[in-house]
Amino acid sequence: MDLKGFDRPDQPSQAGALPAESRSVKVMIAGGFGTGKTTMVRSVSDIKPLTTEETLTQASIDVDHLIGIADKQETTVSLDFGRIGLNDQLVLYLFGTPGQERFWFLWNGLFKGALGAVVLVDTRRLDSSFRAIEEMERQNVPFVIALNVFPDSKEHPVEEIREALDIPPTTPVVACDARDKASSRDVLIALIRHLKERSTTAVLESR
Repeated sequence: MDLKGFDRPDQPSQAGALPAESRSVKVMIAGGFGTGKTTMVRSVSDIKPLTTEETLTQASIDVDHLIGIADKQETTVSLDFGRIGLNDQLVLYLFGTPGQERFWFLWNGLFKGALGAVVLVDTRRLDSSFRAIEEMERQNVPFVIALNVFPDSKEHPVEEIREALDIPPTTPVVACDARDKASSRDVLIALIRHLKERSTTAVLESR
Protein backbone atom coordinates (compact mmCIF):
# COMPACT_ATOMS: atom_id res chain seq x y z
CA MET A 1 0.00 0.00 0.00
CA ASP A 2 1.94 3.01 -1.28
CA LEU A 3 0.50 6.17 0.26
CA LYS A 4 3.71 8.16 0.22
CA GLY A 5 3.12 11.88 0.65
CA PHE A 6 -0.50 11.48 1.73
CA ASP A 7 -0.19 14.01 4.54
CA ARG A 8 1.43 16.88 2.65
CA PRO A 9 -1.01 19.78 3.19
CA ASP A 10 0.84 21.85 0.58
CA GLN A 11 -0.77 19.80 -2.19
CA PRO A 12 -4.52 20.04 -1.55
CA SER A 13 -7.10 18.76 -4.00
CA GLN A 14 -9.56 21.23 -5.47
CA ALA A 15 -12.95 20.93 -3.82
CA GLY A 16 -15.44 19.06 -5.97
CA ALA A 17 -12.88 17.77 -8.48
CA LEU A 18 -11.03 14.46 -8.63
CA PRO A 19 -7.31 14.95 -9.36
CA ALA A 20 -5.81 13.09 -12.29
CA GLU A 21 -4.07 9.81 -11.38
CA SER A 22 -5.42 9.92 -7.83
CA ARG A 23 -6.04 6.91 -5.62
CA SER A 24 -9.40 6.62 -3.91
CA VAL A 25 -9.90 4.91 -0.57
CA LYS A 26 -13.15 3.98 1.16
CA VAL A 27 -13.22 4.93 4.85
CA MET A 28 -15.97 4.26 7.36
CA ILE A 29 -16.99 6.80 10.01
CA ALA A 30 -18.58 4.66 12.72
CA GLY A 31 -19.57 4.90 16.36
CA GLY A 32 -22.54 4.85 18.66
CA PHE A 33 -25.74 6.85 18.49
CA GLY A 34 -25.04 10.58 18.81
CA THR A 35 -21.22 10.40 18.82
CA GLY A 36 -20.79 12.91 15.97
CA LYS A 37 -20.50 10.83 12.79
CA THR A 38 -22.69 13.05 10.61
CA THR A 39 -21.04 16.14 12.07
CA MET A 40 -17.58 14.87 11.11
CA VAL A 41 -18.59 13.99 7.55
CA ARG A 42 -20.20 17.41 7.14
CA SER A 43 -17.25 19.32 8.57
CA VAL A 44 -14.47 17.64 6.61
CA SER A 45 -16.03 16.89 3.21
CA ASP A 46 -14.80 18.86 0.20
CA ILE A 47 -18.20 18.43 -1.43
CA LYS A 48 -21.70 18.95 -0.13
CA PRO A 49 -22.23 15.70 1.78
CA LEU A 50 -25.13 13.35 1.26
CA THR A 51 -26.94 12.75 4.55
CA THR A 52 -30.00 10.69 5.40
CA GLU A 53 -31.04 12.34 8.64
CA GLU A 54 -34.61 12.25 9.84
CA THR A 55 -36.20 14.11 12.73
CA LEU A 56 -36.48 12.17 15.97
CA THR A 57 -40.11 11.80 16.94
CA GLN A 58 -42.03 10.92 20.09
CA ALA A 59 -42.61 7.45 18.64
CA SER A 60 -38.86 6.66 18.76
CA ILE A 61 -38.35 7.47 22.44
CA ASP A 62 -38.49 3.83 23.53
CA VAL A 63 -36.17 2.78 20.67
CA ASP A 64 -33.52 5.51 20.46
CA HIS A 65 -31.99 5.97 23.89
CA LEU A 66 -31.23 9.68 24.40
CA ILE A 67 -29.49 9.46 27.76
CA GLY A 68 -26.70 12.05 27.66
CA ILE A 69 -27.84 13.45 24.29
CA ALA A 70 -31.26 14.82 25.10
CA ASP A 71 -30.77 17.79 22.75
CA LYS A 72 -30.33 15.59 19.68
CA GLN A 73 -33.04 16.40 17.12
CA GLU A 74 -32.12 14.23 14.10
CA THR A 75 -30.67 10.81 13.39
CA THR A 76 -29.06 9.04 10.43
CA VAL A 77 -31.32 6.32 9.04
CA SER A 78 -29.13 4.96 6.24
CA LEU A 79 -25.71 6.53 5.67
CA ASP A 80 -23.77 9.75 5.32
CA PHE A 81 -21.43 10.24 2.37
CA GLY A 82 -18.66 12.74 1.77
CA ARG A 83 -15.31 13.09 0.05
CA ILE A 84 -12.00 14.71 0.94
CA GLY A 85 -8.74 14.96 -0.98
CA LEU A 86 -5.81 14.77 1.43
CA ASN A 87 -3.53 15.77 -1.46
CA ASP A 88 -3.42 15.45 -5.25
CA GLN A 89 -2.78 11.70 -5.02
CA LEU A 90 -5.16 10.49 -2.32
CA VAL A 91 -8.93 10.92 -2.12
CA LEU A 92 -10.99 9.47 0.73
CA TYR A 93 -14.63 8.51 0.27
CA LEU A 94 -16.31 8.76 3.65
CA PHE A 95 -19.26 6.56 4.62
CA GLY A 96 -20.93 7.39 7.93
CA THR A 97 -22.84 4.54 9.54
CA PRO A 98 -26.15 4.80 11.40
CA GLY A 99 -25.65 4.49 15.14
CA GLN A 100 -28.95 3.07 16.37
CA GLU A 101 -29.32 -0.66 16.88
CA ARG A 102 -32.39 -0.84 14.66
CA PHE A 103 -30.26 0.16 11.64
CA TRP A 104 -27.25 -2.08 12.31
CA PHE A 105 -28.40 -4.52 9.61
CA LEU A 106 -27.12 -1.95 7.08
CA TRP A 107 -23.54 -2.18 8.32
CA ASN A 108 -22.52 -5.32 6.43
CA GLY A 109 -23.14 -3.71 3.07
CA LEU A 110 -21.50 -0.44 4.06
CA PHE A 111 -18.28 -2.12 5.17
CA LYS A 112 -17.62 -3.90 1.87
CA GLY A 113 -14.43 -2.55 0.31
CA ALA A 114 -13.51 -0.32 3.27
CA LEU A 115 -9.76 0.05 3.80
CA GLY A 116 -10.14 1.41 7.32
CA ALA A 117 -12.42 3.20 9.76
CA VAL A 118 -12.70 5.93 12.34
CA VAL A 119 -14.67 4.98 15.46
CA LEU A 120 -16.00 8.12 17.12
CA VAL A 121 -16.35 7.87 20.89
CA ASP A 122 -18.19 10.09 23.35
CA THR A 123 -16.27 9.71 26.62
CA ARG A 124 -19.46 10.52 28.55
CA ARG A 125 -21.04 7.37 27.07
CA LEU A 126 -18.25 4.90 26.28
CA ASP A 127 -20.63 1.97 26.09
CA SER A 128 -22.39 3.54 23.09
CA SER A 129 -19.40 2.68 20.88
CA PHE A 130 -18.74 -0.89 22.06
CA ARG A 131 -20.83 -2.31 19.22
CA ALA A 132 -18.92 -0.35 16.58
CA ILE A 133 -15.56 -1.57 17.90
CA GLU A 134 -16.80 -5.15 17.98
CA GLU A 135 -17.92 -4.80 14.37
CA MET A 136 -14.49 -3.52 13.27
CA GLU A 137 -12.83 -6.49 14.89
CA ARG A 138 -15.36 -8.96 13.47
CA GLN A 139 -14.95 -7.62 9.94
CA ASN A 140 -11.17 -7.25 10.38
CA VAL A 141 -11.25 -3.55 9.45
CA PRO A 142 -8.30 -1.52 10.83
CA PHE A 143 -9.46 1.51 12.79
CA VAL A 144 -8.49 4.44 14.99
CA ILE A 145 -10.43 5.70 17.99
CA ALA A 146 -11.38 9.38 17.84
CA LEU A 147 -12.47 10.88 21.16
CA ASN A 148 -15.00 13.54 20.20
CA VAL A 149 -14.70 16.34 22.76
CA PHE A 150 -18.09 17.69 23.84
CA PRO A 151 -18.45 20.86 25.96
CA ASP A 152 -19.10 18.89 29.14
CA SER A 153 -16.67 16.05 28.45
CA LYS A 154 -14.20 15.25 31.21
CA GLU A 155 -10.55 14.58 30.43
CA HIS A 156 -9.41 11.00 30.90
CA PRO A 157 -5.92 9.52 30.44
CA VAL A 158 -5.65 7.73 27.11
CA GLU A 159 -4.64 4.49 28.80
CA GLU A 160 -7.82 4.54 30.90
CA ILE A 161 -9.88 4.97 27.74
CA ARG A 162 -7.94 2.20 26.02
CA GLU A 163 -8.52 -0.16 28.92
CA ALA A 164 -12.22 0.71 29.18
CA LEU A 165 -12.71 0.07 25.46
CA ASP A 166 -10.53 -3.07 25.58
CA ILE A 167 -8.44 -2.12 22.55
CA PRO A 168 -4.78 -3.08 21.95
CA PRO A 169 -1.83 -0.67 22.25
CA THR A 170 -1.41 -0.74 18.46
CA THR A 171 -4.77 0.98 17.90
CA PRO A 172 -4.30 4.78 17.84
CA VAL A 173 -6.44 6.92 20.15
CA VAL A 174 -6.72 10.62 19.26
CA ALA A 175 -8.83 13.50 20.52
CA CYS A 176 -10.84 15.60 18.09
CA ASP A 177 -13.60 18.13 17.61
CA ALA A 178 -15.86 16.66 14.93
CA ARG A 179 -17.23 20.13 14.18
CA ASP A 180 -13.82 21.38 13.09
CA LYS A 181 -12.54 20.60 9.57
CA ALA A 182 -8.84 20.68 10.50
CA SER A 183 -9.39 18.48 13.56
CA SER A 184 -11.43 15.95 11.59
CA ARG A 185 -8.82 15.95 8.83
CA ASP A 186 -6.11 15.19 11.39
CA VAL A 187 -8.10 12.13 12.49
CA LEU A 188 -8.22 10.87 8.90
CA ILE A 189 -4.49 11.44 8.52
CA ALA A 190 -3.93 9.43 11.72
CA LEU A 191 -5.97 6.61 10.19
CA ILE A 192 -3.97 6.62 6.94
CA ARG A 193 -0.72 6.61 8.90
CA HIS A 194 -2.00 3.64 10.89
CA LEU A 195 -2.90 1.78 7.70
CA LYS A 196 0.51 2.53 6.22
CA GLU A 197 2.30 1.30 9.36
CA ARG A 198 0.25 -1.90 9.36
CA SER A 199 1.08 -2.48 5.72
CA THR A 200 4.79 -1.95 6.33
CA THR A 201 4.75 -4.31 9.32
CA ALA A 202 2.95 -7.00 7.31
CA VAL A 203 5.55 -6.78 4.53
CA LEU A 204 8.45 -7.05 6.99
CA GLU A 205 6.87 -10.01 8.78
CA SER A 206 6.31 -11.85 5.51
CA ARG A 207 10.04 -11.78 4.62
